[in-house]
Amino acid sequence: MPELPEVESVRRNLETQIVGRTVVRVEVRLPRIVRTPPNPEVFAAMLSGVTVTGVGRRGKYLLIYTDALTLVSHLRMEGQYRLTKAGEEESSHTHVVFYFNDKTELRYRDVRQFGTMDLVYGGMPWPRGLLELGPEPFDSLLEKGGLWHRIHSRRAPLKSVLLDQTTLAGLGNIYVDESLFAAGIHPERPANQVTKVQAQALLSAIREVLTRAIAAGGSSVRTYVDGYGRHGGFQIQLQVYAREGQSCRVCGVPIEKIRVAGRGTHFCPQCQPRRRQTRPAIALQTGVAVKRAIDFW
Repeated sequence: MPELPEVESVRRNLETQIVGRTVVRVEVRLPRIVRTPPNPEVFAAMLSGVTVTGVGRRGKYLLIYTDALTLVSHLRMEGQYRLTKAGEEESSHTHVVFYFNDKTELRYRDVRQFGTMDLVYGGMPWPRGLLELGPEPFDSLLEKGGLWHRIHSRRAPLKSVLLDQTTLAGLGNIYVDESLFAAGIHPERPANQVTKVQAQALLSAIREVLTRAIAAGGSSVRTYVDGYGRHGGFQIQLQVYAREGQSCRVCGVPIEKIRVAGRGTHFCPQCQPRRRQTRPAIALQTGVAVKRAIDFW
């Protein structure tokens, strides 16, 4: 957390807030946040005088563009950006501040202090982690069996394969659980036992869940807020994540929680059975459960 929908929401907010503003000074209060260049004073000096030209995203990474530099920011567990006016009361745990020429400030706050920043320029390679990312869930490369080709040789549980950022970029615990529920697939099913038809249904489920989550501004299940300090709204639509012991919204059976790849994993034992059988998969569309019959395990 945050995952693709939350980072995309932050990206959209920052795009409307900081594009066109010029940095006059950068203050790095927690040096370990900055990985590249290793000297935070050089980091600050390089950004002095640059103008923000755009804000992008790759997986869970934010990309803040200037004419010659790209600031690669990973929020990790609790990183937050907030644009404020100069002199406005400051939140605790603010570790990096970008001062703009119009007397506004972009403040980076991170309670857990796990976030990272890398400044990329010229012909420099992308920082570690970003280079190894797999395709975005909406990438056309995944069509016509593309997702199946990426997972069919993996014997690990499907959930752990989907959490692997080299498989797909941007998915985390929340949206993997929600997508597997929407596709009717048990999280412990070995990835190499997923058929091409099932993989295509899973891709559709992933895209549908992410689209709805982005539209809702992400999920605020812990401390996430967007670039305006607003909480997301998708948490009220979650079907399985963080609903252990509660009734499944589709079949009424209690949601169960297990651990897969060391992560707490939520699923419905009725809608996502372990045994092989032909049952309807569940797709979530505009808040209504609809049936899609596929053969799953």
